[in-house]
Amino acid sequence: MAERVPASLESALADLMGWLDAAHIPSMIIGGVAASVLGRPRLTRDVDALAVLPEADWAEAIRLAPQFNILSRIDNAVQFAKRSRVLLMRHTTSGIDVDLIFGELPFERAAVANCENHDVGGIRVRLPRVEDLLVMKAIARRPKDLEDLQGLLAAHPELDVASARRWIREFAIAMSMPDMLREFDALLAQRPSQG
Repeated sequence: MAERVPASLESALADLMGWLDAAHIPSMIIGGVAASVLGRPRLTRDVDALAVLPEADWAEAIRLAPQFNILSRIDNAVQFAKRSRVLLMRHTTSGIDVDLIFGELPFERAAVANCENHDVGGIRVRLPRVEDLLVMKAIARRPKDLEDLQGLLAAHPELDVASARRWIREFAIAMSMPDMLREFDALLAQRPSQG
């Protein structure tokens, strides 16, 4: 079944997927778009993607982007990305900002390797498995991320969250943020029980 997103996002998604595929970048769409398609629809004004690409290949990837109406939205975008691991781009025809996050952690590499294809407005879009998106949202911890977690858990009551919880526990320990796991467990406790 095809999922829907606002028309302005559809053109940005189509061009972004075209660029990522043309540049042979292992990647997937994350953030609000993924949460809206896989969980509860919500307004999002940008598109976030997670990519696994060696730093030596970033400049070539950026060189191909204008063919897909995607340009850097800041000067020295590569230098900024080297510091932050985020490439700040903009889809020029829709005006939508695109953040390409370069992942290098084992979790990020595995999540991209295990992503799944979805039909979003007639566009083939790679999205994370729900379990992996749960982990990303639990780490981000902003109020909208916690709402996204609730939406994902409600939309997938049958989901086995054990693997997501293991990853969240590891990140909570590594980041010295025990509240991260407690917040996730509290959301799990609110899930309606399955018949």
